[in-house]
Amino acid sequence: MSISVAVVGATGAVGQEFIKVLERRNFPADDIKFLASARSAGKEIRFRGKNYIIEELAEDSFVGVNIALFSAGSSISKQFAPIAVEAGAIVVDNSSAFRMDPDVPLVVPEVNPEDVEKHKGIIANPNCSTIIMVVPLWPLYRKVKIERVVVSTYQAASGAGWKAMQELTNQTADLLAGKEPKPEVLPHIYAFNLFSHNSKIGENGYNEEEMKMVNETHKMFHDNDIKISATCVRVPVLRAHSEAINITFSQPISENEVREILANAPGIKIVDDKEKNYFPMPIDASEQDDVLVGRIRQDISQPDGRGIDMFIAGDQLLKGAALNAVQIAELLPMVKDKK
Repeated sequence: MSISVAVVGATGAVGQEFIKVLERRNFPADDIKFLASARSAGKEIRFRGKNYIIEELAEDSFVGVNIALFSAGSSISKQFAPIAVEAGAIVVDNSSAFRMDPDVPLVVPEVNPEDVEKHKGIIANPNCSTIIMVVPLWPLYRKVKIERVVVSTYQAASGAGWKAMQELTNQTADLLAGKEPKPEVLPHIYAFNLFSHNSKIGENGYNEEEMKMVNETHKMFHDNDIKISATCVRVPVLRAHSEAINITFSQPISENEVREILANAPGIKIVDDKEKNYFPMPIDASEQDDVLVGRIRQDISQPDGRGIDMFIAGDQLLKGAALNAVQIAELLPMVKDKK
């Protein structure tokens, strides 16, 4: 069968990465359309050597569409994803709209690809910081059960979109020129600064971003017993998130065992050179598909050998968003049959 694809939110930061990833991975789209808001309609997008006119997103946009890749925000997804499904499309949604819906699979292909088969028209892409964390956690969890995870994130501007990336660039230039920067997209001065993630704080003292990491990991691992505590922080980096992770296992495991497991796991690149003091950095993770993993070491505060520390970095726009969504689409039978 021929495959028709729609990209919703084509002009946004993730939408632009969708286009690059679809082309780079030679996704078998026989027909494609790019959808965005009225202010972007009429502009051109180049894809596989051809120019395409961006169309305004409307209720009739999904007639004949087989796969719809959404990255236009939660409210747009809630409004238009059911319409796309009703028209016959399978939706892969990059927003938070459906992630915790029990009827919607939440998928990272390196972790739970089989859950794609449970979809009822919509498949959710997890939060970027969760994706980047679970890629290295899952192969370890399969080997030795994980009891507890304590994670601190160092999150890039790209997680808040193009405008936040531009604000970071502009503020940096202003400060270096001796001008007073003006926060508009994010609540605090971003250049040469860092601050607690700008999502709403809940009654338990954790913000929404932190609770996403807890709840989404439980859902994908099908294990609510893992104890997870997250602290999420915005740092002045353009597009790659980093995370410091402390893991407590159910039984002793050595750093060499961890390194060997991860070296043979999909979607991971080991960057762990103690001699040169060279470990994962967001500048190296940017525009890379793999999650970089390093600083692998025994947790000296757990003398029973059950603790491991590591530091990771992953591209928020790629594995944290667009790449993961396209990998989900590649799991669909209609796509597998075409490849």
